[in-house]
Amino acid sequence: MPATPAPSVPDLRAQFEAVLASVTSEEAQHVSADTMERRLLVQVLALGRSLFALFLATRAAATAGRVHVGPDGVERPYHSRRTRPYLSIFGRIVFARPYFYRADVGGAAPVDAHLSLPATVCSDLVRETGEVLGVEGAYHTGLNVLRRLLGLGISTRTLQEQVAEDAREVAAFYAQQEPPPREEAAPILVLQADGKGVPLLRPTTTPAPVRLGKGQKHGGKKEATLTAVYTIAPAVRTPEAVVAPLFDTTPPPERTPARSGPQHKRLWATLAGKDAALAEAVRSVACRDGAHITHRVALTDGCQALQERVQQQFPTFTLILDLIPATEYLWDAATALLGETHPDRTAWVKARTLLLLQSRALQVADDLTHLAQEPRRTKRTAKVLRGVATYLERNAPFMQYATYLALGWPIATGVIEGACRHLVKDRCEQSGMRWTLAGAEALLHLRCVQENGDGDAFHAFRRRQRHQRLYALPYPQDADMAPLDLRALEPDAEDQAALAA
Repeated sequence: MPATPAPSVPDLRAQFEAVLASVTSEEAQHVSADTMERRLLVQVLALGRSLFALFLATRAAATAGRVHVGPDGVERPYHSRRTRPYLSIFGRIVFARPYFYRADVGGAAPVDAHLSLPATVCSDLVRETGEVLGVEGAYHTGLNVLRRLLGLGISTRTLQEQVAEDAREVAAFYAQQEPPPREEAAPILVLQADGKGVPLLRPTTTPAPVRLGKGQKHGGKKEATLTAVYTIAPAVRTPEAVVAPLFDTTPPPERTPARSGPQHKRLWATLAGKDAALAEAVRSVACRDGAHITHRVALTDGCQALQERVQQQFPTFTLILDLIPATEYLWDAATALLGETHPDRTAWVKARTLLLLQSRALQVADDLTHLAQEPRRTKRTAKVLRGVATYLERNAPFMQYATYLALGWPIATGVIEGACRHLVKDRCEQSGMRWTLAGAEALLHLRCVQENGDGDAFHAFRRRQRHQRLYALPYPQDADMAPLDLRALEPDAEDQAALAA
């Protein structure tokens, strides 16, 4: 393939002068701001492409010579000039560089190692930008942004392959990451766990029906298990203070101060099962635990299989049942007992929620059992009441809410519930979406990286790992400065005031 011509410095100056003239010319006085903005974007990208082509050509020329001695100490004679494509943020560039070859040891292009070039065509900046867009929304939507704004044509398949390849580095990244500073940790160490279904494609061995029957769907769901590990400061409350905002829809005259939020929260999601998810949480907990931690609590919903695994893998943690699912069971009982529109339904649930918060779950269960046994009760209503009573009896050991509140512990899984919604549901359950198991797993891992605020650190780690695999040379000293810093382009106070107006 022919190399992109590297412009001379005078050519670049002339190109810049042409851009400058397009802004200050007589013709520029008669065009709209939108027209000029679009024109400048094209011109600036073209100028950037020329500058980058010159940079690559200059670096390649620096490796010219008759013989190249590699890091292995082997001499390779000059063979030829070979080209390689590079899809930069400015556009596609093909540049030629010296290639050295010896039949018994193979060939090498030393400038590739000096520049820490990836094995694929996409630059790291293009790759990471595509992944950020793909992690947040549908792959084709993000790629359309790159195509429309920068003219970069990347296929959905390429982005999927990049996501899958980079996701394999996530576990190693977190394994080497330093724990948060202990002086920034709060005294309560919290683990939350929950599950959320991901729609999967049917196996290809199963023939697709010509027409779906009633209740049939194009694919099934597999549960993703999510965990959250963080520390939090204690916030002592009373049962009355907790129950009031759950049932009073009118805002209080004076807003009560909110408790401090989670510190150094780390989310993890996997389709590999509950044991695999909790095993990762064990590693996260181990690096955070210590003498500075005074309390350890684990919150789950009423899933017995998850509760048993949490108790097994976190024996020093106090297991707490999320209050919100328990109140949902009370609403079910109230609907079965009184009807959905009964005026006393809300007061009935509120009174029993207060009993739960006073650590009187067994009393509520006994009351429901007696109600279910009344002769006038229908079979359907009795079944619901007995089911709720059984749920409360089984979970009573994890519902000592009065004690938890007095110690300032959290009693609801809002952190993990929110993660189930925005980390899994909002991305994986968009209209018509079906996933392969491997594709969903890779996406969830990268979404966790972004959600944890580790995107720049992860990609710096990924680039170092790739360099070590491809080249036996030291990693470029400036490579960790690679994350794009656009703070210099942020609006100043005057611009912000103009935008607000």
